[in-house]
Amino acid sequence: QVQLVESGGGLVQAGGSLRLSCAASGRTFSSYVMGWFRQAPGKEREFVAAISWSGESTIYANSVKGRFTISRDNAKNTVFLQMNSLKPEDTAVYYCAAKVRGSYTSSSSYDYTYWGQGTQVTVSS
Repeated sequence: QVQLVESGGGLVQAGGSLRLSCAASGRTFSSYVMGWFRQAPGKEREFVAAISWSGESTIYANSVKGRFTISRDNAKNTVFLQMNSLKPEDTAVYYCAAKVRGSYTSSSSYDYTYWGQGTQVTVSS
């Protein structure tokens, strides 16, 4: 089993930056594709970004491309989401997730096996 714990959320003004972290334990972290999702009140959970097991390949939702960067440090069992130029529409609970099998290019939440508890990101205007 894998346990995922997010941190780094908070309140930030529009145009500001936050870095989210997700610490993993319980399994071999480097074996998994890692992703970030978000969910705003009244909306479906949506894909944000994903990174391959090696960290060599990444994919982003069009809404965050150029502003967000996903990275991982397998030695520290941690995945990050650097969020720059934040907008009010980025306000949501952000979740990290892991998939045991599958391609990093798959953006479906159904492909991910393990989920963190979520961390709130609020962007004020």
